Amino acid sequence: MAEFDQEFVEYVIRAIVNHPDDVKTDRIIDERGVLITLHVNPEDMGYVIGRQGQTARAVRTLLKIVGAKSNARVNLKIYEPEGSRRAHMGEDRPAFSDDTASVDDLGI
Repeated sequence: MAEFDQEFVEYVIRAIVNHPDDVKTDRIIDERGVLITLHVNPEDMGYVIGRQGQTARAVRTLLKIVGAKSNARVNLKIYEPEGSRRAHMGEDRPAFSDDTASVDDLGI
């Protein structure tokens, strides 16, 4: 029962990625609680994080509930290899937002 939180993370993440065999987790217990580090195929990073981090936030919320049932503070860290590419806010985004664009802005 102690490692149910780790099994839960692996189960959920394997269900949403394209390379489920590459999903691995490490579980560390210290005075602050349990830390689960998630390793996924770099191609699946977008699925795990989700749009604006919504998927990762949802998994973390569910994981806190799983931990609360066993009186444990459980945190999730998504491992990102050094040198990996990640778009930051504002990069590769259009100069206008879709909800304020007009036909003139699009050059049509």
